[in-house]
Amino acid sequence: MKIIYRGAESIVYLDIFDGQKVLVKERVKKKYRLYQIDEKLRRERTRKEVKLLTEARKLNVLTPTIIHVDFQNHKIVMENIEGVRVKEFLNNSNKKDIEKVCLQIGKLIGRLHAGNIIHGDLTTSNMIIKDNQIYFIDFSLGEISKRLEDKGVDLNLLNEAIKSTHFKNFKICWSNIVKGYKQEYNESNKVLETVKEIEKRARYMER
Repeated sequence: MKIIYRGAESIVYLDIFDGQKVLVKERVKKKYRLYQIDEKLRRERTRKEVKLLTEARKLNVLTPTIIHVDFQNHKIVMENIEGVRVKEFLNNSNKKDIEKVCLQIGKLIGRLHAGNIIHGDLTTSNMIIKDNQIYFIDFSLGEISKRLEDKGVDLNLLNEAIKSTHFKNFKICWSNIVKGYKQEYNESNKVLETVKEIEKRARYMER
């Protein structure tokens, strides 16, 4: 077992399952919570993430294939996507390749939002390129929602992430993400207007 990430709610590690290398996400026990509440929260959050990963694939958005779910121990055993994080790709690629990848990212987010799936943590660290295809990972903060506000918050998070991590290529990245998003989602203009409203509120709060 090799731990590759340790967060507030879970640990993610590489392991072997049925003879194959897998990625395991395990929600850890919180001692400060009552046992019954802790068990319920971990079970519900595991179940929700499994559903989001599965529903995203139905919308033709690639996610790690779920191999096994251990609800008793709050573990999701899934395919280990061995590729390049979009974060590194955008920092080390030419303009043409960046445009192509960001257009595809926009399309994939459009499909998620058209299916009312909110990722909840849209950053370039949670997208992996493998065999010229983009996989979305880590839906732990995701949910099912029809609300424009929730979709706007989802996109705004990505906007802020790109500004801080890929500021040199921000305009290229964002314009192509928006272009792809509009191609896949009929309500895209309403969501993008919501993103502008969220940005205005944020600027107002900073004053």
